[in-house]
Amino acid sequence: MAQATLGGGCFWCLEAVYLGVAGVSAVKSGYAGGSLANPTYEQVCTGRTGHAEVVQIAFDPAAIGYADLLRIFFTIHDPTTPNRQGADVGPQYRSIILTHDEGQREVAEAVMGEIAAAALWPGPLVTDVKPLERFWPAEPEHDDYFNRNPWSGYCRAVVAPKVLKFRKSFSHLMKAAA
Repeated sequence: MAQATLGGGCFWCLEAVYLGVAGVSAVKSGYAGGSLANPTYEQVCTGRTGHAEVVQIAFDPAAIGYADLLRIFFTIHDPTTPNRQGADVGPQYRSIILTHDEGQREVAEAVMGEIAAAALWPGPLVTDVKPLERFWPAEPEHDDYFNRNPWSGYCRAVVAPKVLKFRKSFSHLMKAAA
């Protein structure tokens, strides 16, 4: 198994999408990219810890490539808005790729070039690409949030459209229905 660590707005959105990707065995919400040790959700929400809300994805590289995980990432969030995703505002919602090795950095830069050349977004990409220093798991109440709360207002208005966009754009990468 390999790991990818990505932040693109609220971690509930990313988790809900990546749980449906074939070759992904686990997705854990958490915090990374900041300076505070063992941060809480409330601390990260202040925007003063330096951490972003991220997901750490365990995947089988023989079943899904890192580049495809990034293509999904760049489709389901807006990588052109610094410190913001829709109504979620603050540095904790920034677009960030936290690489686990030099190979992931190279793939991230190549995919970003591909996305920019395709002009999928109206502005330049502002996604940070940095080596992962430390991942802090989020509190258990954030695990499988969308599946446990599908009728909450936030899930209906924000998470569900991203899941649908993934399903429409990447149906060939979805897990088979059980």
